[in-house]
Amino acid sequence: MDIALILASGIAWTIVYAEAIRIGFRERTYAMPAVALGLNFAWEWTYAVHNLVFDPSVQGGINLVWGIADAVIVYTFFRYGRAEFPSLVTPRLFAGLSVLLFGMSFAVQWLFLGKFGAEDGAGYSAFLQNLLMSALFLAMFVARRGLRGQSVTIAVAKWLGTLAPTILFGAMQHDGFLLGLGIMCSVLDLVYVWLCVGARRDGGMFNSADSTTSSDSTTSADSPLRPRWSARP
Repeated sequence: MDIALILASGIAWTIVYAEAIRIGFRERTYAMPAVALGLNFAWEWTYAVHNLVFDPSVQGGINLVWGIADAVIVYTFFRYGRAEFPSLVTPRLFAGLSVLLFGMSFAVQWLFLGKFGAEDGAGYSAFLQNLLMSALFLAMFVARRGLRGQSVTIAVAKWLGTLAPTILFGAMQHDGFLLGLGIMCSVLDLVYVWLCVGARRDGGMFNSADSTTSSDSTTSADSPLRPRWSARP
């Protein structure tokens, strides 16, 4: 059962990364929030190297596959990411801030590893950053006003990829801390799935009615205070 859940998580997150790579190149953007990408990339390579050197395991091999896939997503971030930021973020500033982000992401993982050890450090940091990631995906959906650089496949696979270790390490191993974090991840992930399904169903982006709507229509369902689904142009 343990191996089955580990493999389920591994397959689900591999689907997330494969889809993020596909969408990133197709839509010329990055398909994972920047902070989440930095933390994920650092976590995967930190624990892939540690596990393969000191404690070879199935999870270590999975981490290595994830790390390689994440490296491609990191490339899309550096290749296309500058366009997602305001003009005041110059290419040089974007590069500098990005290097700082990834450097600090590795520092966070090494601090967890040094403080809690490999097993607990990997678990605590993974669940905490997964909770952050779930919130950041919601923020990215809102900031991009829809599914640009995202997909229902990513949303569902991300939820299942975190649900499996929540069952394994939280429920089956009676760890209330990880179980609580995992449940909160699922709540946010399911909200994200719902938003993505709604956007795909209506073939559009999440939008609000034009702020110039006449006063006669402000009390209708198209009030500028009320968001609605609208078709892509």
